[in-house]
Amino acid sequence: MADIHYMTQEGLEKLRKELSDAIARRPEISAAIAEAREKGDLSENAEYDAAREAQGLLELKIVRLKDLIANAKVIDESQVGTDKVQLMNKVKVRNLSNDAVMEFMIVGETEADFTQGRLAATTPIAKALLGHSKGETVEAHAPSGIIKFKILDITL
Repeated sequence: MADIHYMTQEGLEKLRKELSDAIARRPEISAAIAEAREKGDLSENAEYDAAREAQGLLELKIVRLKDLIANAKVIDESQVGTDKVQLMNKVKVRNLSNDAVMEFMIVGETEADFTQGRLAATTPIAKALLGHSKGETVEAHAPSGIIKFKILDITL
């Protein structure tokens, strides 16, 4: 059974556009292969090898995107509450070991971008926070060790 990929409607639309763009590149790569093939001996033709490799990578990307889209579950943001941490919540936490305050949104893996404060639900920190309420202290088992966080706020 395929894994379900949780995401926003915006994230799903982004994946659909990326798939469309990838499919649109197929003729371009096929033309590059044909052009390289015309140049003679394929066993020593680096241009041909590069074009074939690009084609393989593109097809792999298309398969991956189709899988993500087929198994996408769009989260209805109107059903997201703030009583406990869940996907699509913005969570403000205090790292109890260094007193740093951080804020991030917990999202599906395909939409994660730590530089924009979007933390994948599959990360140790997000896993530790999910299901807990404002005021609770949680322990995240990160590769660097156990990190304690206090949940300061949960918003949409």
